Amino acid sequence: MKRRTFLKGAGVVTVLAVGGGVWRGYDQGVFSTGRGSAYEPWKNWRSDKSEGPLGLVRAAILAASPHNTQPWLFRVTESHIEMFADTNRRIGATDPYLREMCIGLGCALENLLLAAVANGYAYQLNLLPEKTNPNFAAKIDLSTGDAFESDLYRAIPNRHTNRGPYVKDKQVSSETLDKLKMLGNNESDVTLIWFAAEAERRRVGNLICQATEAIVADRDQSHDSARWFRSKWRDLQHYRDGITLDATGYPWYLRALAKMLPQQSPEKNDLFWLKTTREVHVATASAFGILAVRNQDDPSQRMQCGRMWQRMHLWATTKGMAMQPLNQMPERAAREEVLGIKPQFGNVLRELAGGSEWQALMVFRTGYPTAEALPSPRRSVQEIMV
Repeated sequence: MKRRTFLKGAGVVTVLAVGGGVWRGYDQGVFSTGRGSAYEPWKNWRSDKSEGPLGLVRAAILAASPHNTQPWLFRVTESHIEMFADTNRRIGATDPYLREMCIGLGCALENLLLAAVANGYAYQLNLLPEKTNPNFAAKIDLSTGDAFESDLYRAIPNRHTNRGPYVKDKQVSSETLDKLKMLGNNESDVTLIWFAAEAERRRVGNLICQATEAIVADRDQSHDSARWFRSKWRDLQHYRDGITLDATGYPWYLRALAKMLPQQSPEKNDLFWLKTTREVHVATASAFGILAVRNQDDPSQRMQCGRMWQRMHLWATTKGMAMQPLNQMPERAAREEVLGIKPQFGNVLRELAGGSEWQALMVFRTGYPTAEALPSPRRSVQEIMV
């Protein structure tokens, strides 16, 4: 082959490869991070006075939820708001007793109540108002009150789960950890236990990795967790939920590459999650925390736990801190209950919670971020009304 002919052919191949890559990048949202209808709720979160109580739901839907499942439904009148659990959005073997779902409902409730006060409403909260309907999570009766925009309310659009590396040499002070714990002083059935010393962090981190390994080895748990991962841009914009590549905390160039490459197998994704858990999440945590309740089977206490988590996360956001749930141990403990096997992680959590008075419901990490966390997609207010 003549050199000129070879170079011409190579140039055509290069143009096709680059052109195909650019098109796939466009099709996969490489150039559209945080854009599209799935992200509009983050921009239009403040209620319009003309909407009345409906506007408060705009703040509620920006709350944290397990796997970003957004397991809530709302019914709104001029005098009250009703919140329901959407059990169609359960995580299967990952959350068999709907404990995490209830935590997510509590998170949405906290945002809603902060928005109510900010918009001049006084409220009366009634959890589980109908004992015969366990999906009826809460009723909030509204009346006229004094408007007050708190720092937590203003932090609502800036709170995002940060799954990236945290600053290793910048520890969260004991004073700050105490202030976070004090945010739950009004929750008599919820407590916070910190693990901040180096030996404590090492032990809890190793246990989180072991629980992750167990989940990866459990086909049902792995499958039920993976189905909420939105690797395709079109799926993200269609479903408007789940964990996305942009929300993984990876650097921008890795996220761009992951979007352009063919979709990985579930097995490879699991191994990458395990590696990230060990080398990023656990390795860079400044402190681990456990939120515990007196009775983990009480839905109202689960929602109280969710309210405290949301409050803590909002407060941490105002201080430039990062937070991420690492709930693999409670998920494995629940799985052990379902399967009737030795309660390895059930026993560990009882020990970490300090005995029989408290039951561990949620494990998380905190620290200072190395990069800003990006928002996750959200369903619109219209999609979650009944």
